[in-house]
Amino acid sequence: MDIVWSWFERPPGKALVRGNVQPNADGDEDSAENGTSLKAYEDEGSDSNEDAVSEPSANLGRIQFSMSYDFDTMTLVLHIKRAVELPAKDFSGTSDPFVKICLLPDKKNKMETKVKRRNLNPHWNETFQFEGFPYDKLQHRVLYLQVFDYDRFSRNDPIGEVHLPLCEVDLTESPTFWKDLRPCPNSNDNLGELLVSLCYQPTAQRITIVVMKARHLKAMDITGTSDPYVKIWLVYREKKIEKKKTSCKKRCLNPVFNESFIFDIPMDKMKETSFIISVMDKDTLKKNDVIGKVCLAPRSGPLETKHWKEMISKPRQPVAMWHGLKK
Repeated sequence: MDIVWSWFERPPGKALVRGNVQPNADGDEDSAENGTSLKAYEDEGSDSNEDAVSEPSANLGRIQFSMSYDFDTMTLVLHIKRAVELPAKDFSGTSDPFVKICLLPDKKNKMETKVKRRNLNPHWNETFQFEGFPYDKLQHRVLYLQVFDYDRFSRNDPIGEVHLPLCEVDLTESPTFWKDLRPCPNSNDNLGELLVSLCYQPTAQRITIVVMKARHLKAMDITGTSDPYVKIWLVYREKKIEKKKTSCKKRCLNPVFNESFIFDIPMDKMKETSFIISVMDKDTLKKNDVIGKVCLAPRSGPLETKHWKEMISKPRQPVAMWHGLKK
């Protein structure tokens, strides 16, 4: 039987003022069905530095931007230039960064840059205009920049943020800034933990995943609980191939699943294969919510990579490990 491939492309963005919007990927997207085999696979200049860069933040990197003000049209012009030494948020050891922009306290009218794929030192060079702002009104606004890592499979991961009160800026001088990115509040919420077992069988060329249980899950419902289930995506070269799900446990923050799933994976495809394991909250009235996720792959977070390597080094032996859920 031929494999039906589904290709995931980010939907076209909607222009806001003069920026390109990249939509969030928060939904429970379904594109490949259970039972698809991994027997077949599909294959698939940098800008020059204009000025010296001071030493970036050791943790979250820095962002460069400039501003000017047109007194005749009462327009604030913001130019997002670039960022340097952003942290890697993806299991591939890189990030897909973009910037969200707004003038606080207004949080509704946000603008966004384009996504720069696989780039920890992205150059955007994009201009945004805030029209109809008298100069005295701008003195009460705060420029807010938030850098995200775009994720087509789940929620975008926050990297860091910048707050700049415009009352501290001399807009007549068209200043340029380098700002350290600061941690985003609540970006590392306690979402709970998931216990997963992996077993690699080299002769059969398959991996068995046992979703054992979860604990201390974040309550997603107004009743103070959740209806969790676990969704597993087999991913090859960033393309979703096969999806499987556990049963749903009603009104439970410490569910026990003990359900196993088998994935056939050719040995020569192992290095570019990963599993995105998401704990979901089932909702009958609206789209299911993502509580948190884990990415198990040859190159992922320290604990996830350790689990993967231990699975490879101990063939035919189940290897179980707790993983903290991430957004």
